[in-house]
This record gives sequence, structure tokens and C-alpha cells, in this order.
Amino acid sequence: MLDDFNVIKQRDPSGSLEIAGFQFEQAVFNVVLQNIENDNRLIKNVVVAGMGGSALAALLVKSWLKSELTLPMEIVRSYDLPDYVSHNTLVIVSSYSGNTEETLSCLAQAESKGAQVAIIASGGSLIDHANKNQTTYALLPADLQPRMAVIYNLRALVALLANFKIVSNDKLDEISSTSDWLKSESSRWSSDVKTEDNYAKQLALQAVGKTAVFYSGTLTAPVAYKWKISWNENAKNVAFWNEYPEFNHNEFIGWTSHPVEKPFAVFDIVSSFEHPRILKRFEISDRLLSGMRPKSTIIELAGESVIEQLLWGSILADFVSIYVAILNNVNPTPVVLIEKLKQELAPPLSNG
Repeated sequence: MLDDFNVIKQRDPSGSLEIAGFQFEQAVFNVVLQNIENDNRLIKNVVVAGMGGSALAALLVKSWLKSELTLPMEIVRSYDLPDYVSHNTLVIVSSYSGNTEETLSCLAQAESKGAQVAIIASGGSLIDHANKNQTTYALLPADLQPRMAVIYNLRALVALLANFKIVSNDKLDEISSTSDWLKSESSRWSSDVKTEDNYAKQLALQAVGKTAVFYSGTLTAPVAYKWKISWNENAKNVAFWNEYPEFNHNEFIGWTSHPVEKPFAVFDIVSSFEHPRILKRFEISDRLLSGMRPKSTIIELAGESVIEQLLWGSILADFVSIYVAILNNVNPTPVVLIEKLKQELAPPLSNG
């Protein structure tokens, strides 16, 4: 089925596979900051407010640059900022649509606390607000699903962090340097590559009809979360994720009870840059759980740097989950219930 062009065209009418295949272009997106502001105030901490795919870029930054970030950085995925936010906090509010009510709530609080504020969006209320109030912002290209705009968001976030001297500008060059390689890798997962040579199709066939569970180490936790997001929104399937070593302190035991036959597909997302003790935990845990859960499928992240591996894994997540959607006979693009939920919640919160 996954090698049948007519089936793919029928079940993926919006061309999400093609969109996934061009995500490498996002790595060289030229971020042009508007209303650039930096009054050189002392920044003591950073808060990024966003939901779902809009928060994912911040999670990637924290993982990728964990040894280089010298300030505390918190990610808020709700309506309220921490009480410690002050004049000395950089608050970056991120919403692809520009209308996410949780993010608008955080923006209002950031301004009321006198924080340094910056915005990432493709339009909507956030960009209107930024232009009206001369707030620094990065404008993203519009008309994508947020889960397919993660690398755009990543470049925008890094550009803003560089503007406020939290990270160096060369981090943008590190992202852009991955583009050609990601293009080559993505081409191997496209619809015209037969299943026997297509890793993404092979993984999809392993997972279809089962509940997917994704495990990672600390370094690659954002990638496991990305796989969950893509599984939920592309494949329209529930999925779960967790990370080592925390897994071994609770969830590890959860696999040991009956029934032995469990309808799950278990994937271990492994990086060569992960802590060696975590890599050992993957190996031992799968062996000790033999016969108690399905044997895990190891996804070894390709790439010669941390950022290459994180982006490679993120793009692969979209390809595999889209192929699962095709196998499920569902359109991978729309997220109808999310739109209905927003309508039920209307009118949205105002950012003041």
C-alpha cells in the first residue's frame, strides 16, 4: 500500500509528505527580527511560553545547548508565568498562529511584570500586538501546521536569544549547516522510495494497529516528545513517551504485570552523544523486560553533531507518522477536534 502512488495521493490530499520532505529548507530560513530592541538590561533568566509544537523549539534548544546556556531557562506550557518573572527576565512568547490563548495570557503577564518581551508567530494577535507596541518579534512563514514548522521556530528562537546575548550568533550557522545533509536524508524517506529501501515506511509498518511508546535519553527527550506529537496529529493515534533514567524508577515496573501480550510498539530513540550509563540502561532494560513487553525497536539517530541528530529524528517522526496515517486511512493534515475546541472556548482571552 505504501508504494501505491494512487493510494498515497488519495489519503494524503494536502501533500503532507511533500511538506515533510522540504523541512530541510527551514534550516536556512533567514530570520529578520522586527522592532529590534535590546536595552542591555541584566537578564538573569529566560522563560519561553508556548504550546505543543511552538514549545518544542525551546525544548530542542535546552537539550542542544545545555552546556552553553549560562542562565536558567524555563518553558511554560500553560496560562501563567512563574512568580519570579521580573524586569530581569527575558520572556519569549511563541505561537505559530499568533492566537493561542495560553500564550496571549503569558504575554499580558510578562508585560505587567515589566519583563523584556519578544514574540515568535506567523501572524495573528501576537504580531498585531508587536507592531502596535514596538515589541521585538520574529515573523514565521504562514500556512503550515505548527508541527511542520519546528525548524522555522528553532531558528527564530535562536535568533532572538542571540539578539539578547543569551547565545552566540554562530548557533544559527550550525543549524543552517545541516540543510544539505537533511535534504539528502529526507529524500530516502520520500513516497517514491520503495518500502524495502525506505526506513520510514518500514517503521510505520511495524507500528500500525498498535499504540506507540517512545523512549529516549535525557539528551533526546525533545525528539521523543516530537514523535508523540506527530503520532497524535498526523497519524491520529494516541502515543506515549518517557525518558531514561527516570523510566527505570517507575514505568519500568509497569511493564511487568499481565497480560503478557500487550498491543504496543516500543521504540528506543538512541543518540551516540547520550550519557553512556543511559545507553547501558536501554540495553539492560530491554533484556530484563523480555517476554513482558514487545521487544523494542531501536532508532539510532544519524548525524555527526547533536543538532544534526535532533533535527534528523524530528523530520523522520513526521515521515513515519504520515505513513501510519495513510495505513490508517486518515488524512494526516487536519486537526479538526483542536479547531472545534477553540470554537467552544471562544471568545479567546485577550492579551490586554
